[in-house]
Amino acid sequence: METEIEGERAMYVEMKHIHKSFDGFLASSDVSFGIEKGRLAALLGPSGSGKTTILRMIAGLDMPDSGDILIGGSRVNDLPGSKRGIGFVFQNYALFRYMTVAENIAFGLRVQKQRKAEVKDRVDELLELISMQELGNRYPHQLSGGQRQRVAFARALAPNPHLLLLDEPFAAIDAKVRRELRTWLKGMIGQVGITSIFVTHDQEEAMEVADTIIITNQGRIEQIGTPEDICRNPKTGFVKEFIDVRRYEVLKKVRDS
Repeated sequence: METEIEGERAMYVEMKHIHKSFDGFLASSDVSFGIEKGRLAALLGPSGSGKTTILRMIAGLDMPDSGDILIGGSRVNDLPGSKRGIGFVFQNYALFRYMTVAENIAFGLRVQKQRKAEVKDRVDELLELISMQELGNRYPHQLSGGQRQRVAFARALAPNPHLLLLDEPFAAIDAKVRRELRTWLKGMIGQVGITSIFVTHDQEEAMEVADTIIITNQGRIEQIGTPEDICRNPKTGFVKEFIDVRRYEVLKKVRDS
């Protein structure tokens, strides 16, 4: 059950004073933030700013040197990624080449040893969600890049995770399809209601899709806020230089029209 903290909604994902180094390189320096349940958050920053490291630590793929990671109010530092209730969408789709679309979506359910009838019902439900009801018997090489990414989303959602993580999910897709997928992703996450975090270096992508933007730079969090908050009230010199306010104004006009 969702709780209230001092009149505000409780945070579903929290990082508290996280530090992480790789061979002497400080990838995360005192990283702290929270994301409310059901929100779509973007980790936005230049290459090497630490955003992917944050995502990997939440997923349990990397471990912090110090600090706490909480999901749903529980500390998960010592919990394997497979036990954290997370779905992960990789940049390169990571679909199984010799499995059909339906088999790829069903993979996590079969690992959980769910009943065949339940697996089929869930796969059918997700094929409808991604508007690929007629393509369940196709193989990844028979799909477009946008279709493969939709299958990757469906596979991540199949086991009913509580948190969805996406590592630059549109990077391998051409610009036109990328714009279409951004709109689709925002609508899909709104429909499913799952808390989601995605990594991107694309400001337009973050401004258009995210409810909350977390700006990273040199392993630190520079600012957290809505797209409008960050554009209207940049808190640091880096954010002032990094964010293209004119691009946001164009996007806002498009959204409001």
